[in-house]
Amino acid sequence: MTPAQVQAYFTRSDGAYVFARWGRPIVPVVFGVADETLAVIKGACEAVVTLAGHKMAETDPELGANLMVFFCTDWAELPEVPNLDRLVPDLEPLVARLQAADANQYRVFRFDEDGGIKACFVFIRMDEAMRKVPADTLALGQMIQSIILWSDEAFLGGSPMARLPDGRVVMKPEVGAVIAAAYDPVLPVVAHDASHALRLFARLQVS
Repeated sequence: MTPAQVQAYFTRSDGAYVFARWGRPIVPVVFGVADETLAVIKGACEAVVTLAGHKMAETDPELGANLMVFFCTDWAELPEVPNLDRLVPDLEPLVARLQAADANQYRVFRFDEDGGIKACFVFIRMDEAMRKVPADTLALGQMIQSIILWSDEAFLGGSPMARLPDGRVVMKPEVGAVIAAAYDPVLPVVAHDASHALRLFARLQVS
């Protein structure tokens, strides 16, 4: 990878450079799936968190759970979830935008006073396209995109995952390397200057 490629992962569509990683242990909870799928999602979360060298916990002292994954068949179901509007401000306008865009996934991040990620809400609408995706592939993709605040354009040109000749789907090595480097203790939890990409690139060379 080049410094420019690393920088592109965190350069948003408005030109701003924004990087953030989790500033606290991750506590996942999943709604709307069967037990077997729940195990797959939590397994993917554990794998990505381990790769990052970060931590998971049984509970978050402020929120109880801080990585919440919601599966639904229609966006109209979200406002019916008890207290979700307290966790996700402007929930009904968000639902209207998702319906208008015919979206099938969306993530909302919340940040602590230092700018680190303190919560992530993942919404997945199981439309025809999503139903064709194997559970382990879907879970891995969502966890990759939840472990760091990537640019809104980071994966428009291609998935963060790749299919092996034997049919297995895995995280692309360069994406995994960026995640691991991003959680290096020498790097900040949050950055708004593109010089951070150079430091991140330097950690990639060390690893």
